[in-house]
Amino acid sequence: MKDRAGTIVSTKDAPSPTGPYVQGLAGAGLVFVSGQLPIRPDGTGLQDKGFEPQVRQALANVFAIVRAAGSTPERILKVTAFIVGAERQPVFNKIYADAFGDHRPTRSLVPVSGLNNGSLIEIEAIALK
Repeated sequence: MKDRAGTIVSTKDAPSPTGPYVQGLAGAGLVFVSGQLPIRPDGTGLQDKGFEPQVRQALANVFAIVRAAGSTPERILKVTAFIVGAERQPVFNKIYADAFGDHRPTRSLVPVSGLNNGSLIEIEAIALK
């Protein structure tokens, strides 16, 4: 589906948007992934499951949207992660490094005081198409 700015990326392998935005948008050779919370594709939130499963789910959502755009996680250029509590950074770094393997996209890690629905993580990304 086309938008004025590019092609809308949508997949059933990530949760549907709950507001006026899309999962992703592809244009100019790039894929922009909206911030992904730790929500399963069926809409089930993981807010009660702890930080590690939340990080894994948010990353899985990002990767699913990148793949739906015809790209791969290895083509991700930039990641921005918002985490509740800077003290969680070492745990985040371990899971993030495991998920990306040898690939190291540029990254910003932003500690915040809170996120929607009690989530502990939100991740957005930009990838090459």
